Amino acid sequence: MSILIIGGDKISHISTMLESLGAKTINHWDARKKSSAPRKKVPIDTDCILMLTSFLNHNTMLKYKNEAKKKNIPFVCAKRSVSCVYEEYVKVMGIKDCNDCYANCKGK
Repeated sequence: MSILIIGGDKISHISTMLESLGAKTINHWDARKKSSAPRKKVPIDTDCILMLTSFLNHNTMLKYKNEAKKKNIPFVCAKRSVSCVYEEYVKVMGIKDCNDCYANCKGK
């Protein structure tokens, strides 16, 4: 599973949590510059887009939300805390228990 994270500066804890849920590739755009993020195209192999909404402008969010909808890619919006990201990710991706997890880690 490949995840694109848009927003946030330091995402090491979020990346670790997503990897434990089965993410193989994590791309991160900090979206600090208003001019750079809206011009980027979502990578072709992206399976999920995660928006960290704390420091993101509405135009950037709207652009990628619409692009995710067109390409039928799951779209997760959350604040920058690991618990918020986990809660929203599990809800959107439909993970109900450990057997649904992509990593299928058996509690590791």
